[in-house]
Amino acid sequence: MTPIILSGGSGTRLWPLSRKKYPKQFLSLFDDNLTLYQNTILRLEGIKNLSPPITICNKEHRFIVADQLADINHENQDILLEPTGKNTAPAIALAAFHLEAMGKSHELMLVLPADHIIKDKQAFHQSIAIAQQAAEDNYFVTFGIQPDKPETGYGYIKQGERLNNDTLLYKIDAFVEKPDIKTANKYLESKKYLWNAGIFLFKASQYLKELANYHPEIIEYCKEAYSKLTTDIGFIKIDQTAFDKTPSISVDVALMENTPNAVVTPLNAQWSDVGVWSAVYETGDKNNDKNVFHGDVLSHESHDNLVYTEKRLVSLVGVKDLVVVDTQDATLVIHKRKAQQVKQIVSQLEAAKRPEIDLHTEVHRPWGAYKCIDQGNRYQVKRLTLKPGACISSQMHHHRAEHWIVVKGTAQVKCNDKTLLLTENQSTYIPLGATHQLSNPGKIPLEIIEVQSGEYLGEDDIVRFEDQYGRLLDD
Repeated sequence: MTPIILSGGSGTRLWPLSRKKYPKQFLSLFDDNLTLYQNTILRLEGIKNLSPPITICNKEHRFIVADQLADINHENQDILLEPTGKNTAPAIALAAFHLEAMGKSHELMLVLPADHIIKDKQAFHQSIAIAQQAAEDNYFVTFGIQPDKPETGYGYIKQGERLNNDTLLYKIDAFVEKPDIKTANKYLESKKYLWNAGIFLFKASQYLKELANYHPEIIEYCKEAYSKLTTDIGFIKIDQTAFDKTPSISVDVALMENTPNAVVTPLNAQWSDVGVWSAVYETGDKNNDKNVFHGDVLSHESHDNLVYTEKRLVSLVGVKDLVVVDTQDATLVIHKRKAQQVKQIVSQLEAAKRPEIDLHTEVHRPWGAYKCIDQGNRYQVKRLTLKPGACISSQMHHHRAEHWIVVKGTAQVKCNDKTLLLTENQSTYIPLGATHQLSNPGKIPLEIIEVQSGEYLGEDDIVRFEDQYGRLLDD
């Protein structure tokens, strides 16, 4: 059995913490310091006969995925890069073709979203064991969450009759879209409806065979796109020209709603898709006032609130049922009942083309990260952190000069035909138009303060001459 980790989501309803280029699956929302993606990988430990997971992600997230796998000592795994997001049916098809290419087409695929919480690991493993035999018998198994409240934010699965008397597997009567609150209450009372978790188990070969009956164009274009793949420093790049022809469609609509071989097994494992801030509140550890706090928070006569702050002190007085999220460059205050409406703010940010929709003030790169500390007319100050052995591409700028000051570690600096070795409290100047490169030859992270000055300080003012990470435009 091979886990297929789907990591293509953007998680915009958890803005401002989740951004398009650093979405929620890569965030640590709770106090275990592990991200949702890392927990998705780690909760698989203990399942027998499990092959290494395969992650499918956006090409912009490839270095984040690689870094987070390395942080949990799981770096030797295949990472497939989708050139564009086409929903789950094509993504799973790419993974199935990948297994086929490895001679594992009859292996089971355990398809998992990268951004969910499952607290009861043992119950999760037990549900997989229940589903495994049915998947071996060519059924398509989905896992339905037993609801404990009327929920309007999830799709539902209506349970039919039992597949047989010896198992907790049920035929599927219907897939139902997100209901209104009145309908959701009826679903809860009937005890015949489950939340659709988007978790699946089936054979790779059976998936390709059955999908070809309903959407042969997905098979055709995904097969072509996979056949033209390239590899680059460990990543598997799917051909964009062929993949762009593939329709964007979910596996539920493309296959599960059509095949007569779809079954569902109930999953009661303290699951949440943490899709909105109210769900983060429900999942978090509450204090005596039923508040969930992350970071530096003071509270007086306030209860049933969620506060997530990265650096600054946040104080509450006499309020209830609020969500307060404070990041370096944006603050959100919203009533818990209105959590779904964060998307309205995101839409306004998109319309205005604001940078807060895409990136944090701290931006992650394959060599490390940089953070904007201050900026003004004709200047910008950043803190750069380079991992041991990493280097920034050889490059030049048309519109800015740079001054580098070493705060921690050792820096090797190439500037035109000179090479310098700098240690703490030493600095150097990079003139406008100079070809330069910064490297960390040491064993500890290198921290640099970079002062930029010039008429234009945009990230696109880079002419790259050489790059060990295979990038073209982004630094």
